[in-house]
Amino acid sequence: MKKLIVSMNVTLDGFMSGENCELDWHFQSWTTEMAECLCEELSKADTILLGRITYDAMAKYWPLRATDLSYCRDDVAYSDMMNSYRKIVISKTLGETKWNNTQVVKKNLEREIMELKKQPGKNVIIYGSCKLVAALMRMKLIDEYQVWIHPVLLGTGKSLFNQGILYQKSIQMRLYKTRIFSSGVAVLYYQYQ
Repeated sequence: MKKLIVSMNVTLDGFMSGENCELDWHFQSWTTEMAECLCEELSKADTILLGRITYDAMAKYWPLRATDLSYCRDDVAYSDMMNSYRKIVISKTLGETKWNNTQVVKKNLEREIMELKKQPGKNVIIYGSCKLVAALMRMKLIDEYQVWIHPVLLGTGKSLFNQGILYQKSIQMRLYKTRIFSSGVAVLYYQYQ
């Protein structure tokens, strides 16, 4: 069965973006070694799951990277995967999609994700998409978290684990791997116990 993996960049104080989805802090610590790690993790998946806001941003950015000669050549493999992988967007409002290999799911999220996880192939990865991640957390459909902690304090913004998620009891996670980069970014890999 496929795993559903959340890969999320967060600040040291727990924010995944600024109040208006700002991500400029994210690029300050980015290194080639981080790009290689991200590429390695994406290669273990074959499907990218996105909310509409994250999809809109990525659909404007990644297709242009394939032909941009100023784009760092070390990141070309990642760009190719982003453009060629299957993308599923969860949205009630998105109509037409222009980014190749994209389908829109408008209803019955839980059933769609359960069916997706049963399909043959590699894992499913989620980038950004805080509302979608919160919904999947409530449904207990996420199998793993890859939390990229950046040495930045925002003070305010959108929190990964504070999106109106109500738990009836504490949820224990198991840290099974860590990776620390020269820029001070640490990736913590968690699974449910």
